[in-house]
Amino acid sequence: MTDTPQQPKKSVIRENIEAILIAILLALFIRTFIIQAFKIPSGSMLPTLQIGDHLLVSKFIYGIKLPFSGSTLIPISDPKPNDIVVFQYPKNPDLDYIKRVIGVAGDTVEIRDKKVFVNGEPFNDQYGVFLDPVIHPATLDPRDNFGPVTVPAGKIFTIGDNRDNSYDGRFWGFVDLKAVRGKAWIIYWSWDVQTPLFSLDRLSSIRWSRLGNIIH
Repeated sequence: MTDTPQQPKKSVIRENIEAILIAILLALFIRTFIIQAFKIPSGSMLPTLQIGDHLLVSKFIYGIKLPFSGSTLIPISDPKPNDIVVFQYPKNPDLDYIKRVIGVAGDTVEIRDKKVFVNGEPFNDQYGVFLDPVIHPATLDPRDNFGPVTVPAGKIFTIGDNRDNSYDGRFWGFVDLKAVRGKAWIIYWSWDVQTPLFSLDRLSSIRWSRLGNIIH
């Protein structure tokens, strides 16, 4: 009777290295194609999103994109009006911005005395907030009087919910669909970042009521 040759056992170190590599590859796959975490550093989306909110962004909802190029490999859907999207800032792709979609390709967007119109009709602007009663003329800046402009093919037009304090499409133009990273989905953590990090006050600043909130 001939003994069946046995495969040599892997060393514990090799098994651990393989497990770590698999975990890293899985994490990179999820971050690249499925879900990515972002945090809110400014108040441009107040009150919808607060400074110190940490959120998950669904990346696959707009299709599976090739890394680096941004080209869509498997299309699923495109951003639509009132979606909150994370994208590469057109003036500096190294920065990520988060804003609300107002217009998509073919839409004509106009702002008259703080009121938003799309294709000549009032926009369903249930999330926009205006804190400054002063109306800026178009000769001063495009904050309160803007357009009309037509959104080109392959682009979207975005504005922050904190309309009087948001640097957005009114000032720098359109967002390329290839630059869209994903749709804001859920708040998984939130606290007041103004309080010292290593203090009891920081712990007490946790916004428990915001944890798990679906973003609209």
